Amino acid sequence: MWYILYMNKDVVYIEPEDDITNIITKIEKSKSKIVALVPPKKAGILRSIVNIKLIAKAAAAAEKTVVLVTVDPSIVKLAAAAKLPVTKNLQSPPSVPTLEAEESITKEELREPTEEPEAADEESAEADSSETTDEDETANEDEAADEAEAPTDKASAKDAEKKAATKKAKEATGKNKFVTWFNAHKKVAIFGGLGALALILILVWALVIAPAATLTIEVKTDLNNFSESVSFTTKLTEENASEGKFYLEEKKIESVKKVEFEATGQKNMGKEATGEIQVYAYFPLNIKASTSISEGETFTISGLVFKATKSETLSYSGEGKNECANKDNSEGLVDYGCRINGTVSVIASEPGSKYNIAASSTGWDTNARVFAYSDSAMEGGTDDIITIVSPADVEKAKSELNSVDEAKNKADLLDEVGDNLMPIDASFVQSSADAVVSPAVGEKVEEGVKPTLTATTTASIYVIDKTKVEEFITEKAKINDDQKIYKIKDPFIENFMATENGFGGKLKTAYTTGANITENSVIEIVKGKGLGEAQHDLRDIPGITVRIDPSFPWVTSIPNNPNKITVIIEVKDSSADS
Repeated sequence: MWYILYMNKDVVYIEPEDDITNIITKIEKSKSKIVALVPPKKAGILRSIVNIKLIAKAAAAAEKTVVLVTVDPSIVKLAAAAKLPVTKNLQSPPSVPTLEAEESITKEELREPTEEPEAADEESAEADSSETTDEDETANEDEAADEAEAPTDKASAKDAEKKAATKKAKEATGKNKFVTWFNAHKKVAIFGGLGALALILILVWALVIAPAATLTIEVKTDLNNFSESVSFTTKLTEENASEGKFYLEEKKIESVKKVEFEATGQKNMGKEATGEIQVYAYFPLNIKASTSISEGETFTISGLVFKATKSETLSYSGEGKNECANKDNSEGLVDYGCRINGTVSVIASEPGSKYNIAASSTGWDTNARVFAYSDSAMEGGTDDIITIVSPADVEKAKSELNSVDEAKNKADLLDEVGDNLMPIDASFVQSSADAVVSPAVGEKVEEGVKPTLTATTTASIYVIDKTKVEEFITEKAKINDDQKIYKIKDPFIENFMATENGFGGKLKTAYTTGANITENSVIEIVKGKGLGEAQHDLRDIPGITVRIDPSFPWVTSIPNNPNKITVIIEVKDSSADS
Protein backbone atom coordinates (compact mmCIF):
# COMPACT_ATOMS: atom_id res chain seq x y z
CA MET A 1 0.00 0.00 0.00
CA TRP A 2 2.83 2.43 0.89
CA TYR A 3 4.53 1.67 -2.41
CA ILE A 4 1.34 2.54 -4.29
CA LEU A 5 1.24 5.90 -2.51
CA TYR A 6 4.91 6.38 -3.36
CA MET A 7 4.12 6.08 -7.06
CA ASN A 8 1.98 9.26 -6.69
CA LYS A 9 4.90 11.24 -5.31
CA ASP A 10 5.95 14.78 -6.22
CA VAL A 11 9.54 14.93 -7.56
CA VAL A 12 11.62 17.98 -6.58
CA TYR A 13 14.99 18.49 -8.24
CA ILE A 14 17.54 20.36 -6.15
CA GLU A 15 19.55 22.93 -8.12
CA PRO A 16 23.27 23.43 -7.32
CA GLU A 17 22.56 27.03 -6.26
CA ASP A 18 19.66 26.12 -3.94
CA ASP A 19 20.18 26.70 -0.22
CA ILE A 20 18.41 24.87 2.63
CA THR A 21 15.69 27.56 2.70
CA ASN A 22 14.90 26.99 -0.99
CA ILE A 23 14.67 23.21 -0.44
CA ILE A 24 12.35 23.54 2.56
CA THR A 25 10.16 26.01 0.63
CA LYS A 26 9.81 23.55 -2.25
CA ILE A 27 8.81 20.78 0.19
CA GLU A 28 6.19 23.00 1.83
CA LYS A 29 4.76 24.08 -1.55
CA SER A 30 4.47 20.52 -2.81
CA LYS A 31 0.87 19.35 -3.22
CA SER A 32 1.75 15.67 -2.67
CA LYS A 33 2.10 13.92 0.68
CA ILE A 34 5.26 12.17 -0.57
CA VAL A 35 8.12 14.31 -1.89
CA ALA A 36 11.12 12.77 -3.63
CA LEU A 37 14.22 14.99 -3.35
CA VAL A 38 16.68 14.46 -6.22
CA PRO A 39 20.06 16.11 -5.44
CA PRO A 40 22.64 16.98 -8.12
CA LYS A 41 25.95 15.16 -8.39
CA LYS A 42 27.71 17.56 -6.05
CA ALA A 43 25.10 18.03 -3.37
CA GLY A 44 27.16 19.78 -0.70
CA ILE A 45 24.00 21.07 0.93
CA LEU A 46 22.96 17.49 1.87
CA ARG A 47 26.32 16.50 3.39
CA SER A 48 25.40 18.25 6.62
CA ILE A 49 23.56 16.40 9.40
CA VAL A 50 22.12 19.78 10.43
CA ASN A 51 20.55 20.36 6.98
CA ILE A 52 19.26 16.76 6.84
CA LYS A 53 17.60 17.16 10.24
CA LEU A 54 16.09 20.52 9.14
CA ILE A 55 14.57 18.77 6.12
CA ALA A 56 13.18 15.99 8.33
CA LYS A 57 11.74 18.55 10.74
CA ALA A 58 10.14 20.59 7.93
CA ALA A 59 8.63 17.43 6.43
CA ALA A 60 7.16 16.40 9.78
CA ALA A 61 5.71 19.90 10.31
CA ALA A 62 4.10 19.82 6.84
CA GLU A 63 2.83 16.26 7.46
CA LYS A 64 4.74 14.97 4.45
CA THR A 65 7.20 12.16 3.83
CA VAL A 66 10.50 13.15 2.22
CA VAL A 67 12.45 10.48 0.30
CA LEU A 68 16.08 11.11 -0.72
CA VAL A 69 16.86 9.72 -4.19
CA THR A 70 20.62 9.04 -3.99
CA VAL A 71 23.30 6.34 -3.78
CA ASP A 72 25.86 8.67 -2.21
CA PRO A 73 27.11 6.75 0.93
CA SER A 74 27.65 9.98 2.89
CA ILE A 75 24.09 11.19 2.32
CA VAL A 76 22.70 7.72 3.08
CA LYS A 77 24.50 7.65 6.45
CA LEU A 78 23.13 11.10 7.36
CA ALA A 79 19.62 10.06 6.27
CA ALA A 80 19.88 7.06 8.63
CA ALA A 81 20.66 9.40 11.51
CA ALA A 82 17.61 11.58 10.66
CA LYS A 83 15.37 8.53 9.96
CA LEU A 84 14.70 9.71 6.39
CA PRO A 85 13.78 7.10 3.72
CA VAL A 86 16.26 6.64 0.86
CA THR A 87 15.94 5.06 -2.59
CA LYS A 88 18.47 4.59 -5.37
CA ASN A 89 16.10 5.79 -8.12
CA LEU A 90 12.55 7.07 -8.65
CA GLN A 91 11.21 3.60 -9.54
CA SER A 92 12.67 1.65 -6.61
CA PRO A 93 10.76 1.44 -3.31
CA PRO A 94 12.31 3.58 -0.55
CA SER A 95 13.52 2.36 2.85
CA VAL A 96 15.08 3.84 5.99
CA PRO A 97 18.85 3.01 6.12
CA THR A 98 20.05 0.54 8.84
CA LEU A 99 21.53 1.54 12.19
CA GLU A 100 24.95 0.31 11.06
CA ALA A 101 25.01 3.10 8.53
CA GLU A 102 24.05 5.60 11.22
CA GLU A 103 26.75 4.42 13.63
CA SER A 104 29.41 4.65 10.92
CA ILE A 105 28.94 8.45 10.52
CA THR A 106 32.31 10.05 11.10
CA LYS A 107 33.07 13.31 12.77
CA GLU A 108 33.97 14.80 9.38
CA GLU A 109 30.48 13.99 8.02
CA LEU A 110 28.85 15.82 10.91
CA ARG A 111 30.56 19.07 9.90
CA GLU A 112 28.80 21.75 7.92
CA PRO A 113 29.63 21.36 4.24
CA THR A 114 31.08 24.85 4.09
CA GLU A 115 33.80 24.01 6.65
CA GLU A 116 37.21 22.77 5.52
CA PRO A 117 38.13 19.76 7.76
CA GLU A 118 41.78 20.61 8.01
CA ALA A 119 41.14 24.22 8.86
CA ALA A 120 38.53 23.16 11.40
CA ASP A 121 41.00 20.76 13.06
CA GLU A 122 43.66 23.43 13.23
CA GLU A 123 41.22 25.92 14.75
CA SER A 124 40.09 23.28 17.23
CA ALA A 125 43.67 22.45 18.19
CA GLU A 126 44.51 26.09 18.63
CA ALA A 127 41.36 26.61 20.70
CA ASP A 128 42.18 23.58 22.90
CA SER A 129 45.77 24.75 23.35
CA SER A 130 44.63 28.26 24.18
CA GLU A 131 42.06 27.01 26.65
CA THR A 132 44.64 24.72 28.32
CA THR A 133 47.15 27.51 28.65
CA ASP A 134 44.55 29.87 30.05
CA GLU A 135 43.38 27.27 32.54
CA ASP A 136 46.94 26.51 33.70
CA GLU A 137 47.75 30.15 34.13
CA THR A 138 44.51 30.73 36.01
CA ALA A 139 45.16 27.75 38.23
CA ASN A 140 48.71 28.90 38.97
CA GLU A 141 47.54 32.38 39.74
CA ASP A 142 44.77 31.07 42.00
CA GLU A 143 47.24 28.87 43.84
CA ALA A 144 49.60 31.78 44.21
CA ALA A 145 46.76 33.92 45.45
CA ASP A 146 45.72 31.28 47.97
CA GLU A 147 49.23 30.95 49.14
CA ALA A 148 49.57 34.73 49.41
CA GLU A 149 46.26 35.28 51.16
CA ALA A 150 46.33 32.28 53.40
CA PRO A 151 49.91 31.52 54.41
CA THR A 152 50.48 28.47 56.55
CA ASP A 153 51.37 28.65 60.14
CA LYS A 154 54.87 27.54 59.27
CA ALA A 155 55.44 30.46 56.80
CA SER A 156 56.59 33.64 58.38
CA ALA A 157 54.90 36.98 57.81
CA LYS A 158 57.93 38.05 55.86
CA ASP A 159 57.53 35.18 53.42
CA ALA A 160 53.85 36.05 53.00
CA GLU A 161 54.72 39.62 52.11
CA LYS A 162 57.33 38.38 49.67
CA LYS A 163 54.84 36.13 47.96
CA ALA A 164 52.27 38.92 47.77
CA ALA A 165 54.82 41.19 46.15
CA THR A 166 55.68 38.49 43.66
CA LYS A 167 51.99 38.07 42.76
CA LYS A 168 51.59 41.82 42.17
CA ALA A 169 54.65 41.83 39.96
CA LYS A 170 53.24 39.00 37.85
CA GLU A 171 49.91 40.79 37.49
CA ALA A 172 51.63 43.97 36.39
CA THR A 173 53.72 42.02 33.93
CA GLY A 174 50.59 40.36 32.48
CA LYS A 175 48.83 43.68 32.06
CA ASN A 176 51.80 45.18 30.31
CA LYS A 177 52.16 42.30 27.85
CA PHE A 178 49.53 43.75 25.44
CA VAL A 179 50.93 47.27 25.71
CA THR A 180 54.42 45.93 25.08
CA TRP A 181 53.27 43.89 22.07
CA PHE A 182 51.27 46.81 20.65
CA ASN A 183 54.24 49.15 20.98
CA ALA A 184 56.48 46.62 19.28
CA HIS A 185 54.01 45.89 16.46
CA LYS A 186 52.17 49.20 16.11
CA LYS A 187 52.08 49.26 12.28
CA VAL A 188 50.94 45.66 12.11
CA ALA A 189 48.16 46.33 14.61
CA ILE A 190 46.95 49.48 12.83
CA PHE A 191 47.02 48.06 9.32
CA GLY A 192 45.56 44.80 10.57
CA GLY A 193 42.66 46.66 12.16
CA LEU A 194 42.08 48.69 9.01
CA GLY A 195 42.21 45.52 6.92
CA ALA A 196 39.69 43.84 9.19
CA LEU A 197 37.41 46.88 8.94
CA ALA A 198 37.77 46.92 5.15
CA LEU A 199 36.96 43.21 5.04
CA ILE A 200 33.84 43.77 7.11
CA LEU A 201 32.75 46.62 4.82
CA ILE A 202 33.37 44.49 1.73
CA LEU A 203 31.34 41.65 3.19
CA VAL A 204 28.50 44.02 4.07
CA TRP A 205 28.56 45.43 0.54
CA ALA A 206 28.80 42.01 -1.13
CA LEU A 207 26.14 40.31 0.99
CA VAL A 208 23.74 43.16 1.83
CA ILE A 209 24.12 46.09 -0.55
CA ALA A 210 25.31 44.56 -3.83
CA PRO A 211 22.81 41.70 -4.29
CA ALA A 212 20.23 42.64 -6.90
CA ALA A 213 18.54 40.97 -9.82
CA THR A 214 17.20 41.95 -13.25
CA LEU A 215 14.33 39.90 -14.64
CA THR A 216 13.63 40.11 -18.35
CA ILE A 217 10.13 38.88 -19.17
CA GLU A 218 9.32 38.38 -22.85
CA VAL A 219 5.57 38.29 -23.45
CA LYS A 220 4.36 36.65 -26.64
CA THR A 221 1.23 38.35 -27.98
CA ASP A 222 -1.54 37.34 -30.36
CA LEU A 223 -2.98 39.66 -33.02
CA ASN A 224 -6.78 40.17 -33.09
CA ASN A 225 -8.96 42.15 -35.49
CA PHE A 226 -11.73 44.50 -34.32
CA SER A 227 -14.74 45.84 -36.25
CA GLU A 228 -17.82 47.46 -34.70
CA SER A 229 -20.53 49.82 -36.00
CA VAL A 230 -20.60 53.15 -34.12
CA SER A 231 -22.43 56.47 -34.33
CA PHE A 232 -21.49 60.10 -33.76
CA THR A 233 -23.16 63.30 -32.57
CA THR A 234 -22.22 66.96 -32.62
CA LYS A 235 -24.02 67.51 -29.29
CA LEU A 236 -21.95 66.74 -26.22
CA THR A 237 -25.03 65.96 -24.12
CA GLU A 238 -25.97 63.10 -26.47
CA GLU A 239 -22.64 61.28 -26.17
CA ASN A 240 -22.72 57.70 -24.82
CA ALA A 241 -19.25 56.29 -25.46
CA SER A 242 -19.89 53.00 -23.64
CA GLU A 243 -22.67 52.29 -26.15
CA GLY A 244 -20.57 53.36 -29.13
CA LYS A 245 -21.91 56.89 -29.60
CA PHE A 246 -19.10 59.45 -29.65
CA TYR A 247 -19.06 63.23 -29.55
CA LEU A 248 -17.64 64.90 -32.68
CA GLU A 249 -15.44 67.93 -32.10
CA GLU A 250 -14.45 70.02 -35.11
CA LYS A 251 -10.88 71.21 -35.45
CA LYS A 252 -9.97 73.98 -37.92
CA ILE A 253 -6.94 75.83 -39.17
CA GLU A 254 -6.72 78.74 -41.58
CA SER A 255 -3.89 79.38 -43.96
CA VAL A 256 -3.40 82.62 -45.87
CA LYS A 257 -1.59 82.55 -49.18
CA LYS A 258 -0.54 85.67 -51.04
CA VAL A 259 0.88 85.93 -54.56
CA GLU A 260 2.30 88.91 -56.38
CA PHE A 261 1.80 89.37 -60.10
CA GLU A 262 2.56 91.73 -62.94
CA ALA A 263 -0.22 94.06 -64.04
CA THR A 264 -0.56 94.13 -67.82
CA GLY A 265 -3.82 96.10 -68.22
CA GLN A 266 -3.84 99.62 -69.58
CA LYS A 267 -6.32 102.46 -69.21
CA ASN A 268 -6.53 105.83 -70.85
CA MET A 269 -7.13 108.47 -68.21
CA GLY A 270 -7.28 111.39 -70.74
CA LYS A 271 -10.37 113.37 -71.75
CA GLU A 272 -13.25 112.28 -73.95
CA ALA A 273 -13.92 114.05 -77.26
CA THR A 274 -17.27 115.87 -77.64
CA GLY A 275 -19.38 117.25 -80.49
CA GLU A 276 -22.78 117.26 -82.16
CA ILE A 277 -24.51 114.86 -84.48
CA GLN A 278 -27.29 115.87 -86.81
CA VAL A 279 -30.22 113.48 -86.84
CA TYR A 280 -33.44 113.33 -88.92
CA ALA A 281 -36.43 111.07 -89.42
CA TYR A 282 -39.28 110.73 -91.98
CA PHE A 283 -42.95 110.66 -90.94
CA PRO A 284 -46.02 109.98 -93.11
CA LEU A 285 -47.52 113.21 -94.39
CA ASN A 286 -50.48 114.54 -92.48
CA ILE A 287 -50.13 111.91 -89.75
CA LYS A 288 -49.06 112.95 -86.31
CA ALA A 289 -45.98 110.95 -85.15
CA SER A 290 -42.68 111.22 -83.18
CA THR A 291 -39.48 109.29 -82.29
CA SER A 292 -37.09 109.77 -79.37
CA ILE A 293 -33.36 109.47 -78.87
CA SER A 294 -32.62 108.68 -75.21
CA GLU A 295 -29.62 109.82 -73.17
CA GLY A 296 -26.80 107.33 -73.59
CA GLU A 297 -27.92 106.27 -77.10
CA THR A 298 -24.82 105.26 -79.01
CA PHE A 299 -23.66 106.45 -82.41
CA THR A 300 -20.83 104.56 -84.08
CA ILE A 301 -18.53 105.45 -86.91
CA SER A 302 -15.47 103.42 -87.94
CA GLY A 303 -15.60 101.53 -84.65
CA LEU A 304 -15.59 104.69 -82.55
CA VAL A 305 -18.52 104.97 -80.18
CA PHE A 306 -20.14 108.20 -79.06
CA LYS A 307 -22.94 108.50 -76.54
CA ALA A 308 -25.79 111.00 -76.38
CA THR A 309 -25.42 113.27 -73.40
CA LYS A 310 -29.13 114.09 -73.26
CA SER A 311 -32.35 112.91 -74.83
CA GLU A 312 -33.82 114.37 -78.03
CA THR A 313 -37.31 113.94 -79.58
CA LEU A 314 -38.26 114.38 -83.25
CA SER A 315 -41.99 114.93 -83.67
CA TYR A 316 -44.44 115.77 -86.56
CA SER A 317 -47.84 117.34 -85.87
CA GLY A 318 -49.41 116.00 -89.08
CA GLU A 319 -50.66 119.45 -90.15
CA GLY A 320 -49.20 119.77 -93.59
CA LYS A 321 -45.77 120.27 -94.98
CA ASN A 322 -44.85 123.58 -93.53
CA GLU A 323 -42.89 122.09 -90.65
CA CYS A 324 -41.14 119.54 -92.85
CA ALA A 325 -37.55 120.12 -93.76
CA ASN A 326 -38.25 118.87 -97.28
CA LYS A 327 -41.35 121.06 -97.90
CA ASP A 328 -39.84 122.61 -101.00
CA ASN A 329 -39.16 119.23 -102.50
CA SER A 330 -42.54 117.85 -103.37
CA GLU A 331 -40.99 114.73 -104.80
CA GLY A 332 -39.25 114.07 -101.52
CA LEU A 333 -42.49 114.46 -99.71
CA VAL A 334 -44.09 111.96 -101.94
CA ASP A 335 -41.21 109.47 -101.71
CA TYR A 336 -40.20 109.71 -98.03
CA GLY A 337 -42.82 111.66 -96.15
CA CYS A 338 -42.24 114.65 -93.88
CA ARG A 339 -38.56 114.99 -92.77
CA ILE A 340 -37.96 116.30 -89.28
CA ASN A 341 -34.36 117.33 -88.30
CA GLY A 342 -32.67 117.55 -84.87
CA THR A 343 -29.30 117.88 -83.12
CA VAL A 344 -27.85 115.54 -80.50
CA SER A 345 -24.89 116.38 -78.26
CA VAL A 346 -22.51 113.41 -77.89
CA ILE A 347 -19.34 112.43 -76.01
CA ALA A 348 -16.80 109.70 -76.80
CA SER A 349 -17.29 106.44 -74.91
CA GLU A 350 -13.71 106.63 -73.63
CA PRO A 351 -10.86 109.11 -73.50
CA GLY A 352 -8.47 109.37 -76.37
CA SER A 353 -7.31 111.59 -79.15
CA LYS A 354 -8.44 109.02 -81.67
CA TYR A 355 -11.99 110.25 -81.13
CA ASN A 356 -11.10 113.69 -82.52
CA ILE A 357 -12.61 112.97 -85.94
CA ALA A 358 -13.62 115.28 -88.78
CA ALA A 359 -17.18 115.93 -89.90
CA SER A 360 -18.74 113.11 -91.91
CA SER A 361 -22.00 113.02 -93.78
CA THR A 362 -22.04 109.25 -94.01
CA GLY A 363 -20.97 106.18 -92.07
CA TRP A 364 -22.85 106.82 -88.84
CA ASP A 365 -24.81 103.91 -87.35
CA THR A 366 -27.30 103.96 -84.51
CA ASN A 367 -29.99 101.82 -82.97
CA ALA A 368 -32.39 104.75 -82.90
CA ARG A 369 -34.95 105.10 -85.75
CA VAL A 370 -33.16 108.09 -87.19
CA PHE A 371 -30.53 108.96 -89.75
CA ALA A 372 -27.31 110.65 -88.54
CA TYR A 373 -24.40 112.69 -89.87
CA SER A 374 -21.99 115.25 -88.53
CA ASP A 375 -21.36 118.61 -90.08
CA SER A 376 -18.66 119.53 -87.53
CA ALA A 377 -15.59 117.75 -86.07
CA MET A 378 -15.42 116.01 -82.73
CA GLU A 379 -12.90 117.72 -80.47
CA GLY A 380 -11.25 117.67 -77.02
CA GLY A 381 -10.12 114.04 -76.82
CA THR A 382 -6.71 113.52 -75.05
CA ASP A 383 -4.49 110.53 -74.07
CA ASP A 384 -3.11 109.68 -70.58
CA ILE A 385 -2.24 105.92 -70.53
CA ILE A 386 -1.81 104.24 -67.09
CA THR A 387 -1.18 100.62 -65.96
CA ILE A 388 -4.08 98.85 -64.28
CA VAL A 389 -5.01 95.38 -63.01
CA SER A 390 -6.93 93.58 -65.69
CA PRO A 391 -9.31 90.62 -65.21
CA ALA A 392 -6.86 88.48 -67.15
CA ASP A 393 -4.13 89.35 -64.63
CA VAL A 394 -6.36 88.23 -61.74
CA GLU A 395 -7.26 84.92 -63.39
CA LYS A 396 -3.61 84.13 -63.95
CA ALA A 397 -2.78 84.87 -60.30
CA LYS A 398 -5.67 82.67 -59.13
CA SER A 399 -4.13 79.67 -60.85
CA GLU A 400 -1.17 79.99 -58.47
CA LEU A 401 -3.46 80.24 -55.43
CA ASN A 402 -5.28 77.08 -56.50
CA SER A 403 -2.04 75.17 -56.05
CA VAL A 404 -2.43 75.33 -52.23
CA ASP A 405 -1.13 71.97 -50.96
CA GLU A 406 -4.10 70.12 -49.44
CA ALA A 407 -1.84 67.38 -48.04
CA LYS A 408 0.27 69.97 -46.20
CA ASN A 409 -2.78 71.68 -44.71
CA LYS A 410 -4.07 68.29 -43.56
CA ALA A 411 -0.73 67.40 -41.99
CA ASP A 412 -0.59 70.78 -40.20
CA LEU A 413 -4.12 70.27 -38.91
CA LEU A 414 -3.37 66.75 -37.61
CA ASP A 415 -0.27 68.08 -35.83
CA GLU A 416 -2.53 70.38 -33.82
CA VAL A 417 -5.01 67.62 -32.95
CA GLY A 418 -2.79 66.00 -30.29
CA ASP A 419 -2.30 62.39 -29.18
CA ASN A 420 -5.38 62.29 -26.95
CA LEU A 421 -7.78 62.80 -29.87
CA MET A 422 -8.53 60.51 -32.79
CA PRO A 423 -9.14 62.23 -36.16
CA ILE A 424 -11.74 60.88 -38.58
CA ASP A 425 -9.88 61.01 -41.87
CA ALA A 426 -12.99 60.89 -44.07
CA SER A 427 -14.34 64.09 -42.46
CA PHE A 428 -11.47 66.28 -43.69
CA VAL A 429 -12.56 69.20 -45.92
CA GLN A 430 -10.79 72.27 -47.30
CA SER A 431 -12.36 75.45 -48.67
CA SER A 432 -11.05 78.80 -49.87
CA ALA A 433 -12.69 82.22 -49.59
CA ASP A 434 -12.91 84.61 -52.58
CA ALA A 435 -9.53 86.02 -53.44
CA VAL A 436 -8.91 89.70 -52.76
CA VAL A 437 -6.84 91.69 -55.27
CA SER A 438 -5.04 94.90 -54.41
CA PRO A 439 -5.21 97.30 -56.21
CA ALA A 440 -8.67 96.32 -57.45
CA VAL A 441 -9.38 95.42 -61.04
CA GLY A 442 -9.28 98.55 -63.22
CA GLU A 443 -7.44 100.64 -60.64
CA LYS A 444 -4.14 102.31 -61.36
CA VAL A 445 -0.96 100.46 -60.41
CA GLU A 446 1.75 102.83 -59.31
CA GLU A 447 5.13 102.51 -60.89
CA GLY A 448 7.38 99.98 -59.08
CA VAL A 449 4.46 98.37 -57.24
CA LYS A 450 3.31 94.80 -57.82
CA PRO A 451 -0.35 93.96 -57.27
CA THR A 452 -1.15 91.13 -54.83
CA LEU A 453 -3.82 88.46 -54.72
CA THR A 454 -4.67 87.04 -51.25
CA ALA A 455 -6.86 84.04 -50.42
CA THR A 456 -7.72 82.43 -47.06
CA THR A 457 -8.01 78.62 -47.00
CA THR A 458 -9.81 76.82 -44.16
CA ALA A 459 -9.13 73.14 -43.42
CA SER A 460 -11.31 71.25 -40.94
CA ILE A 461 -11.66 67.73 -39.56
CA TYR A 462 -13.77 65.96 -36.94
CA VAL A 463 -12.05 64.31 -33.95
CA ILE A 464 -13.23 62.07 -31.10
CA ASP A 465 -11.79 61.24 -27.68
CA LYS A 466 -9.16 58.54 -28.25
CA THR A 467 -9.23 57.34 -24.63
CA LYS A 468 -12.96 56.66 -24.84
CA VAL A 469 -12.48 54.82 -28.12
CA GLU A 470 -9.82 52.54 -26.58
CA GLU A 471 -12.03 51.90 -23.54
CA PHE A 472 -14.87 50.92 -25.89
CA ILE A 473 -12.56 48.55 -27.80
CA THR A 474 -11.29 46.98 -24.56
CA GLU A 475 -14.84 46.44 -23.31
CA LYS A 476 -16.07 44.92 -26.56
CA ALA A 477 -12.99 42.69 -26.93
CA LYS A 478 -14.00 40.63 -23.81
CA ILE A 479 -10.65 38.98 -23.11
CA ASN A 480 -9.94 36.52 -20.25
CA ASP A 481 -8.79 37.73 -16.83
CA ASP A 482 -5.35 36.17 -17.30
CA GLN A 483 -4.88 38.17 -20.51
CA LYS A 484 -4.65 41.86 -21.23
CA ILE A 485 -4.46 44.15 -24.27
CA TYR A 486 -0.92 45.38 -24.82
CA LYS A 487 -1.45 47.53 -27.89
CA ILE A 488 -4.31 48.95 -29.93
CA LYS A 489 -3.01 49.72 -33.41
CA ASP A 490 -4.23 53.04 -34.87
CA PRO A 491 -8.03 52.71 -34.82
CA PHE A 492 -9.84 54.36 -37.72
CA ILE A 493 -13.38 55.05 -38.93
CA GLU A 494 -14.54 53.49 -42.17
CA ASN A 495 -17.62 54.56 -44.21
CA PHE A 496 -18.09 57.80 -42.26
CA MET A 497 -21.30 59.45 -43.46
CA ALA A 498 -24.18 61.68 -42.39
CA THR A 499 -27.36 59.98 -41.15
CA GLU A 500 -30.78 61.15 -40.00
CA ASN A 501 -29.60 61.24 -36.38
CA GLY A 502 -26.08 62.56 -36.92
CA PHE A 503 -23.25 60.53 -38.38
CA GLY A 504 -22.37 56.84 -38.58
CA GLY A 505 -19.47 54.60 -39.50
CA LYS A 506 -17.53 51.48 -38.61
CA LEU A 507 -14.73 51.49 -36.04
CA LYS A 508 -11.89 49.21 -37.12
CA THR A 509 -8.48 48.32 -35.67
CA ALA A 510 -6.25 45.45 -34.59
CA TYR A 511 -5.05 44.76 -31.05
CA THR A 512 -2.53 42.43 -29.41
CA THR A 513 -3.18 40.36 -26.28
CA GLY A 514 -0.83 38.50 -23.95
CA ALA A 515 -0.29 37.32 -20.38
CA ASN A 516 -1.69 39.72 -17.77
CA ILE A 517 1.47 40.59 -15.82
CA THR A 518 2.93 43.79 -14.42
CA GLU A 519 6.24 44.71 -12.83
CA ASN A 520 4.69 44.64 -9.36
CA SER A 521 3.07 41.24 -9.87
CA VAL A 522 6.38 39.76 -11.01
CA ILE A 523 8.18 41.21 -7.98
CA GLU A 524 5.58 39.74 -5.61
CA ILE A 525 6.10 36.30 -7.15
CA VAL A 526 9.91 36.19 -6.99
CA LYS A 527 11.12 38.34 -4.08
CA GLY A 528 13.10 36.43 -1.46
CA LYS A 529 13.25 33.24 -3.54
CA GLY A 530 16.22 31.34 -4.90
CA LEU A 531 17.03 31.87 -8.56
CA GLY A 532 15.91 28.38 -9.53
CA GLU A 533 12.63 28.58 -7.65
CA ALA A 534 11.86 32.05 -9.02
CA GLN A 535 12.55 30.87 -12.56
CA HIS A 536 10.31 27.84 -12.03
CA ASP A 537 7.42 29.87 -10.60
CA LEU A 538 7.50 32.41 -13.41
CA ARG A 539 7.57 29.72 -16.07
CA ASP A 540 4.23 28.50 -14.78
CA ILE A 541 2.70 31.62 -16.39
CA PRO A 542 1.76 30.66 -19.98
CA GLY A 543 2.93 32.76 -22.91
CA ILE A 544 6.11 34.20 -21.38
CA THR A 545 9.83 33.43 -21.31
CA VAL A 546 12.05 34.46 -18.40
CA ARG A 547 15.70 35.40 -18.01
CA ILE A 548 17.13 36.22 -14.56
CA ASP A 549 20.43 38.10 -14.35
CA PRO A 550 21.88 38.45 -10.82
CA SER A 551 24.00 41.52 -10.18
CA PHE A 552 27.07 39.40 -9.27
CA PRO A 553 28.02 35.74 -9.70
CA TRP A 554 27.78 35.06 -5.96
CA VAL A 555 24.14 36.20 -5.79
CA THR A 556 21.99 33.04 -5.65
CA SER A 557 18.61 34.45 -4.65
CA ILE A 558 16.27 37.34 -5.38
CA PRO A 559 16.45 40.14 -2.77
CA ASN A 560 13.47 40.76 -0.52
CA ASN A 561 13.78 44.49 -1.17
CA PRO A 562 11.66 45.41 -4.25
CA ASN A 563 13.97 48.37 -4.93
CA LYS A 564 16.75 45.88 -5.74
CA ILE A 565 14.62 44.04 -8.29
CA THR A 566 14.43 45.36 -11.85
CA VAL A 567 11.71 43.96 -14.08
CA ILE A 568 11.90 44.50 -17.85
CA ILE A 569 8.79 43.44 -19.76
CA GLU A 570 9.46 42.99 -23.47
CA VAL A 571 6.38 42.50 -25.62
CA LYS A 572 6.97 40.38 -28.71
CA ASP A 573 4.58 41.59 -31.38
CA SER A 574 3.23 38.55 -33.20
CA SER A 575 2.51 40.66 -36.29
CA ALA A 576 6.24 41.27 -36.73
CA ASP A 577 6.72 37.60 -37.63
CA SER A 578 3.99 37.52 -40.23
